[in-house]
Amino acid sequence: MNGVLYVSHGSRIKEAIEEAISFIETVKEKVEEPLQETCFLELAEPNIQQGVYKLIKQGANKISIIPVLLLSAGHYFKDIPKEIESIKVQFPDVQFTYGQPLGVQPRLTQILSERIQETGIKPAEDAKILIVGRGSYNPQTQIDISSIGETFRETTGFKDVEVCYLAACNPSFEHTLNKYLEAKPSQIFIAPYLWFTGVLEKHIEQTVNIQETESDVIVCDHLGHHESMKQALLDRVLETLDVQKV
Repeated sequence: MNGVLYVSHGSRIKEAIEEAISFIETVKEKVEEPLQETCFLELAEPNIQQGVYKLIKQGANKISIIPVLLLSAGHYFKDIPKEIESIKVQFPDVQFTYGQPLGVQPRLTQILSERIQETGIKPAEDAKILIVGRGSYNPQTQIDISSIGETFRETTGFKDVEVCYLAACNPSFEHTLNKYLEAKPSQIFIAPYLWFTGVLEKHIEQTVNIQETESDVIVCDHLGHHESMKQALLDRVLETLDVQKV
């Protein structure tokens, strides 16, 4: 019997956990499998092992592990596979299929443009756009975020777009924001390339709030419950289920 395990990142913030669970529940409704569970990589429970145990207890002998992650980085390449290998030793008769993160997709980059429109503030001619990624020590992260920034430039026509990171990569969010503030444009739109709310989004808001600036700084909403995000995760689930049927 097939089982699907969604592995979200986890957070110390209750609102972030609730948002992730709510999002995943909407995707579960579109997956025609009776055995589906949600777990977290860190900072919340159930963890991956507990999630697997729940599925096996319900009769699953084939489990699709779905990383609820935007991009390929350390959690995808190291942390989750490490947990899977440990579990395989305990349950050698269970077949595990490991899915892909959402990755770089034009339909997801388009959400950033929609989030700017949703602010209700018309971008001025000199508006600067700051796309903010989580960041990672894995070099693929910078490749991916840079690609997202370039696609955004090409598809929106904004003249001044820059990407930056909240951790582990350069340029940092703080450095890039200060550089923009020194240029004194009339507007700075900050577009977080983050799936759910959490510590990082709150850090963006706090950093902006303490600035004394002549510019109008607008923080856009994160990617969140956008329909394209739901469809992208659903596609990843269906891909692993197709592998299980081979």
